[in-house]
Formats: sequence, C-alpha cells, structure tokens
Amino acid sequence: MSNKSSIIETMSKRQSIRTFNTKNISESHYQLINEYINNQNSLAGPFGGKSKIELVQVINNVTDKGIKLGTYGFIKNARAYLVGIAENSKYPLLDFGYCFHTLVLYLTELGLGTCWMGGTFSRNSFEKEIQIGVGEFIPGITPIGYPSQKQRVVDKALRYAVKADNKKSWEKLFYDESFEVSLAKENAGEWEIPIEMVRIGPSASNKQPWRLVLSGDRSVCHFYIEHTPNYSSKLGYDMQLLDMGIAMCQFDLACKELNMNGQWVSYDPNIGHTNKHIEYIVSWKKE
Repeated sequence: MSNKSSIIETMSKRQSIRTFNTKNISESHYQLINEYINNQNSLAGPFGGKSKIELVQVINNVTDKGIKLGTYGFIKNARAYLVGIAENSKYPLLDFGYCFHTLVLYLTELGLGTCWMGGTFSRNSFEKEIQIGVGEFIPGITPIGYPSQKQRVVDKALRYAVKADNKKSWEKLFYDESFEVSLAKENAGEWEIPIEMVRIGPSASNKQPWRLVLSGDRSVCHFYIEHTPNYSSKLGYDMQLLDMGIAMCQFDLACKELNMNGQWVSYDPNIGHTNKHIEYIVSWKKE
C-alpha cells in the first residue's frame, strides 16, 4: 500500500462513489493503476490464489471497441472501469475480494472514487470487452474517476436503500470465546481497531455477513460467514464470499499498520452454534 496516509484512516473515510466529474483520469494515475494491476504480488490473496484485473477506459460508458457497458444507470461519468476475473469457487472468490478491495483502498489514497459492484452490472457487456478463460467469470467491478462534489439524488437514495450509513453494532457481529457471549469493545484490547475496520467495511446490500469470535487467550480471531438465505441464488455465485474477502483485507491491513504480527491459518475451532447459516472460513493467529 501507499505510504501517503494511514491505511486505517483510508478505510475509515472510504465510501462508494457513483457520480464522478467529467475530468479525465491523469496519465500519472493511469500509470500507477497499470503498474499495480500488472504486479503479481499485488494480486496474490491470503489463500494463495491470484486474481486478474483489467482496466477498461470509457467515454459515456462506451469503450474504444464501441461496446456499451451496462451498470443499470447507477453510475454517472465514470472515466474507466476496473474489471475483476476469478474462478467461481470458494477460495478464489475470497482471494479476489481481498485483492480487489486492497486495490480499492489504493485508489482511494490516490484521490480516485470507486464503487464495489457485484450484482448491479451487466456481465454480458463486460465479457465482450475482455478475455475470460475457461472456468472464469467476472465477480466484481468498480467504476473509477474523480468524485463529483455534487451527490446525485439517486446516490443518496441508494445509500438509504442499502442502509450504507447504518452499520450493525459490535454485539450483533462479534463474539467473546463462543457464540454465547457478545464481544464488548472495551474487552477487545489491541484487537479493537482491526475488528472495528471489519465492522465498517463495505458489503453487498450492507448485509455485513461476517461474524468474528475472539479466543479466550486473545491469541486468535476466528472468521465466520453468516450466509443470507437465497441472497445470491440468481447470480450463480456466492457474492457474500467477496464480502468476507473484504473483511479479511480490512482486518489484515489494520493489523499490519499496528505492527500486530500474525498470519492466516485454517483450522476449524469447532465453536458450537445452532445457526445453520454460519460457516467457518479462516482464523488470524498472532505470532
């Protein structure tokens, strides 16, 4: 990540931008973006998978090939799109969510606006623009450009519709040793900021499907997903896995900035729960 500003500050101020001004993206910014998406180290996820990201420049949502990209009217004046490509399975989608969000945060640091999009764009139109391998698809995109100072009425309506400014409380998301006891912020110790970064992270329809359980000895934080029934059934992939990748990204980058050394490990701690929609994903263990 860039050293221009605190990544924790960047995560705290980031918000979805749907209306951009008409200023073209500078050549220096395009160069930085291309360097980033062509650097394999930038695209490696915590589970070892590598995502692919393509840059597509547009004028009035039309590419230089004459292909009109569909975003159902949600986006205005985007100067380009970053288009993600991944395999449609659990761990590649988690890796993609992590890597793509890291890029979103990098763009935010550069002063560019972004908007995570998973189900509100036409995949067919984007698939005509880029090459996709066998078994791959487009799990997510973001428009990019310089944010407009004037927020459209539709932007405000969308934020209201998805309750973008209404995040769940700690008590509903985070747990202390078991799912029987909610984790109080004052009991989180050094984990407070990384866990808070998870809480404020973006998610599809603001569902916030992440559930974290902090171990009793405070050495491990376990990540679970609480699936929303039938939420992604029409999409053909589990969009909430992207949300979990985003949560892992927010947590991991905050830990690194705070010099909390640790690593991702996969071992199900078999913490009992009665919710059939909850699934263990991964754990972060202090070194």
